[in-house]
Amino acid sequence: MGVGLVGLCAVLCLCWSAPNVQGYVTDAQEVSALLAVRNKLKDPYKNLNWTRKFDPCASKWTGVICIENETDGYYHVEELRLLRRNLTGTLAPELGLLTHMKILDFLWNNITGSIPKEIGKITALVHLLLSGNQISGPLPDELGFLPNLNKFQLDLNMISGPIPKTFANLTSVQHFHMNNNQFSGQIPPEIGTLPLLKHVLLDNNRLSGYLPPELALMPNLTILQLDNNNFAGTEIPDSYKNITKLVKLSLRNCSLQGTIPDFSSLRRLLYLDLSENQLTGKIMTNRLSQNITTIILSHNELNGSIPSNFSGLPRLQILSLNNNLLSGSVPSDIWENVTFTSKSKLNVNLERNLLSDISGTLVVPPNVTLKLSGNPVCTSANQQDIAPFCGGSNVGADIPDESLEKPAAPSCASQICATQGNFEYIPALPDKCICSAPFGVGVRLRSPSIFNFPPYLDDFKHFIMTGINLSEYQLHVESISWESGPRLRMFLLFFPDYNKSRVFEPSEVQAIATVFAHFTIPGSDVFGPYDLLNFTAKGPYANFDLPTINNGGGGGLSKGALAGIVLGSLSCAGVILASLLLVLQRQRQQSSHTKPVKDKSFPKVPMKMDGVKAFDFEDLEMATNNFRNQIGQGGYGKVYKGTTAEGAVVAIKRAQQGSLQGDKEFYTEIEMLSRLHHRNLVSLVGYCDEKDEQMLVYEFMPNGSLHDLLTAKYTAPLNLETRLHIALGASRGILYLHTEADPPIIHRDIKANNILLDSKWTAKVSDFGISRLAPVSDAKGDTAAHISTNVKGTPGYVDPEYFLTHKLTEKSDVYSLGIVFLELVTGMQPIAHGRNIVREVNTACQSGMMFSIIDRTMGPYPEDIIKKFMTLALRCSMDETKDRPTMLEVVRELENITSMLTPNISTTASAASPPTSSLYGDRTTSYGTMDLLPGTGTDLVSGVIPTINPR
Repeated sequence: MGVGLVGLCAVLCLCWSAPNVQGYVTDAQEVSALLAVRNKLKDPYKNLNWTRKFDPCASKWTGVICIENETDGYYHVEELRLLRRNLTGTLAPELGLLTHMKILDFLWNNITGSIPKEIGKITALVHLLLSGNQISGPLPDELGFLPNLNKFQLDLNMISGPIPKTFANLTSVQHFHMNNNQFSGQIPPEIGTLPLLKHVLLDNNRLSGYLPPELALMPNLTILQLDNNNFAGTEIPDSYKNITKLVKLSLRNCSLQGTIPDFSSLRRLLYLDLSENQLTGKIMTNRLSQNITTIILSHNELNGSIPSNFSGLPRLQILSLNNNLLSGSVPSDIWENVTFTSKSKLNVNLERNLLSDISGTLVVPPNVTLKLSGNPVCTSANQQDIAPFCGGSNVGADIPDESLEKPAAPSCASQICATQGNFEYIPALPDKCICSAPFGVGVRLRSPSIFNFPPYLDDFKHFIMTGINLSEYQLHVESISWESGPRLRMFLLFFPDYNKSRVFEPSEVQAIATVFAHFTIPGSDVFGPYDLLNFTAKGPYANFDLPTINNGGGGGLSKGALAGIVLGSLSCAGVILASLLLVLQRQRQQSSHTKPVKDKSFPKVPMKMDGVKAFDFEDLEMATNNFRNQIGQGGYGKVYKGTTAEGAVVAIKRAQQGSLQGDKEFYTEIEMLSRLHHRNLVSLVGYCDEKDEQMLVYEFMPNGSLHDLLTAKYTAPLNLETRLHIALGASRGILYLHTEADPPIIHRDIKANNILLDSKWTAKVSDFGISRLAPVSDAKGDTAAHISTNVKGTPGYVDPEYFLTHKLTEKSDVYSLGIVFLELVTGMQPIAHGRNIVREVNTACQSGMMFSIIDRTMGPYPEDIIKKFMTLALRCSMDETKDRPTMLEVVRELENITSMLTPNISTTASAASPPTSSLYGDRTTSYGTMDLLPGTGTDLVSGVIPTINPR
């Protein structure tokens, strides 16, 4: 009832509006719209107290900024900024009544529902910023009729359906930032008519069809980033070589075919990533842009020799040509005529090709990393000593493992800075020992055109401070971390001018905040567009009003805001008292006429996710022959094989009736699986939620589970190559969950039964019913060490430290995976006849009897490879969390181990038996035959921390 009375008070108070009060919204329609917006949202900080007497424009803390209109003399809402308020709820259609609004900013909340079509009526809108929420449903066509829209930022949501063709009307738009959603269908070729569009970021969606040649018609296009979509059978349009302003072209993992166009005419090109496709033919021989930093063409089917046009590129940071069919000589002149600084590096990855000798004398500078493993040249006795370049292995694209140098320590005594009040030394002035209070800003570079950041640190400072109009010594880049995309997260500290003050004035902090919030820093080819993540206003800035953010804190209003609330409450008191009896009487009448509603067995949740079909119960009943085709059973329920009306073979997981745990698992799994896309995770096809039934429909895995494989369901032996291939696939899937899923996920139930095998024996991790979200980073990039939670999992696989302390970490999954590795190498079960697999293996290894416990059905194997795999398995299954490797280290070590094998796994194995090829296959036939080889299009999505292929 209290909420209803507050709303009644707010509405009744509208009639008392004073005309044109300075700084107040004086349009009753806009006030009612704001109240509707507020009522659709849940506000944990209690800041959205928008009533007529407490006008939202009276305090910038509310997130509403108003301005007097020159035409009608009234004050109207110009900006609605509710960044990081932890808001839930939905967007109200009444937003369309705020027709004078230029900026709509709900970044980084937890808002659900769809985008109201009424937003298309806000003709003044310049920035539509909705990133980092949980918005779903399709984009309304009406959004294509916003004549002034400049920045269209919807990434990191769950928006589905096609990109509307009406977007071709957005003639003022410069930024399409719609990555990490579930958009599907064809990219509309009509958007090629947009005259000002600069940045097209559509990576990590479900787009298909062809790449429109018309995109080359956009005269200002500088970034085209479409990674991790599925343009199967499509070639890269030759017209893209005519996008004269193009700085970055990233088409990684798009199922592209054909040859690479000649991009030598793109003189501004800095970043080219065409990896993880099926591109063929020779590499272009004409010289690329002199300033290019990144060339990634790995995991394709390119042939011929490595051309000379890659040498003498002064800013080149990575040349990745690994996992192709390149032959001839290893070029020895790529780094010639390049002047290296102390911070610059060049990473050249030529692994897993057919390179047979060295051209010239191989003298590699210390700033250069060269990788050659998996080439015939590494086994040739006639070559010079190249052993240092033939060891190790890569994990997809090479990852910048970099950190910023710590600033020099000041020469004066450390106690000179006050311990209270957030005072620090100015890092850029180590000899002056000046203490100041910094103001923190968290940003993320959305699409940088570099691979290593440290060489560009000074350029970055100049870029930022030119936009803010401060001296460069006043900026300190506190931390950097690469994220999927690749995107670069940074935490910046701004220090006051030491000649004037040790603390910023409120107006100075406001100016810095406004520059970032309004995206008025001039554009940069190298650094690209940026996200504003947060402000950190500590010490003397803790009580400053910032119009764009909740100040990094958990609540509290300014004194002026509180006074406004009190006055508003007093003004409405009479109305409340006069209407109290009436409201109570109506509520009693309603309750007396309301019949109780019987609770359903399971709550209904609207799920409109592209690519995930809602099946009728009758559809699945027919698909499974009235649920007669049972193929498995678990704690959740039974699993059936079925064939849909479209002819797709699926596995249907049917919940047991009345299972509360099953209900929770159902909603957890459908939400997670709809957002997870990786070739080593089982794909969700659809679901059914009717007639008190809950069913999940998955792609069918014809070769069952790893547990089936290890428990002699198959008569053919499982050789070492296949075991390592399964281990690597499962590891990549788990690494994707830990580092690339958004948000990151801890599986909690890794076991042999939850590692399934498709028709090509590719391992796929399944069953996310008890998964948990991993800890997330704060503004400075610090991450909680663990999650406290009740222990769940399967006996024998549960992390002992998690079991004892209830502290769940990503390394809990590492432990469980280590048990799976021990099963793979020994054939033993985790717990059998009172024996524990970890204890048994440790005992055998310590007594020198390791080879006595190797699974005898494995066939011949090299002892050094078994030792390495066993060592890794035991490291993963250490009792203490700190002693276990990370998943990234696990994948890298498995890549290293598998690179030591001679690849010769047959790709034609039937579902009745696993591949059984000889471990010592013919080297001359082993290079081009494998789609089972680790590394052929199987790596991580981002290129930042390894690259996992999401299909």
